[in-house]
Amino acid sequence: MNSPAPWRALVLLALPALVVAMDQNVLFLALPTLTAELGASVVSQLWVSDIYGLMVAVFLIPFGALADRIGRRRLLLAGSAGFAIFSLIAAFVGVRPGVQS
Repeated sequence: MNSPAPWRALVLLALPALVVAMDQNVLFLALPTLTAELGASVVSQLWVSDIYGLMVAVFLIPFGALADRIGRRRLLLAGSAGFAIFSLIAAFVGVRPGVQS
């Protein structure tokens, strides 16, 4: 009989990848609107779309070292919570009651 623990671990490890993929998808969907409203050049569009992956790569080694010190699970849960909070904040930035875009 199989234990459910490996499946829970797989879901826990796949969750951050899913969140990053969804956030990247939202960015790609919003890029035409951002470009139109900000008057961004082609180079600016490239920076907007690529900076997300660049920042993930830049923080990979320092946060890996931090995870060795405080624990991977604790860092994963704290990072996921922070990511969710900041994603919610970003979703409502610029939205004011009574103002239609």
